[in-house]
Amino acid sequence: MSGNKHQNKDTSSLQSVVSDWSADKQSFDMPWGKLMMWIFLLSDTFVFSIFLTSYMNVRMSTTAVWPSSSEVFALTIAGHHIPLVLIAIMTFILITSSGTMAMAVNYAYQGNKQKTVYLMMATALLGASFIGMQAFEWTKLIVEEGIRPWGNPLGANQFGAAFFMITGFHGLHVSAGVIYLLVIAKRVHQGKYQKKGYQIVEITGLYWHFVDLVWVFIFAFFYLW
Repeated sequence: MSGNKHQNKDTSSLQSVVSDWSADKQSFDMPWGKLMMWIFLLSDTFVFSIFLTSYMNVRMSTTAVWPSSSEVFALTIAGHHIPLVLIAIMTFILITSSGTMAMAVNYAYQGNKQKTVYLMMATALLGASFIGMQAFEWTKLIVEEGIRPWGNPLGANQFGAAFFMITGFHGLHVSAGVIYLLVIAKRVHQGKYQKKGYQIVEITGLYWHFVDLVWVFIFAFFYLW
């Protein structure tokens, strides 16, 4: 009798598992798009971590003189030599863009399509401004300072390779984010998400906040160290 009870209990448990599985029950209420974005951002975190770790390893192990960031990235304005002024403006722009993106997500869930579009466009404009300033920075270093990925007249050759690789890869992410924002903003304006909801705006925001967060680490490790 005891064996039959155990057998019936096991059968009942198996049937319960089969019933739950066939019912397609969901443990966490997360859309596939959001989950895939988190997985992508996790993989991208590993890539940027490797880049920054490699940079720190090169920085600490090289015997050549490492250029001073406050001198290399300084600008002369009205006869005054101001260190890191352009980088500070670029950082402020990205931090501001995180704020506009957060407000866009908030208004999207409120159903305010017009404000959502405006704020997403403002975020894209700030991102494009960041890219323009980065292009100016690259031009200054290449043309005026003579820094190349394979050489550096100011000191260690690894400086140019690390700088152009890390900031270039991040700039590529920002450029892709600007395009992504414009595409989603256009679709929101066209009313593509009125029936299925505005979770896509939050997903876009996840990507943009990640790009901004990575820049904080680049700013700290590359420009302030």
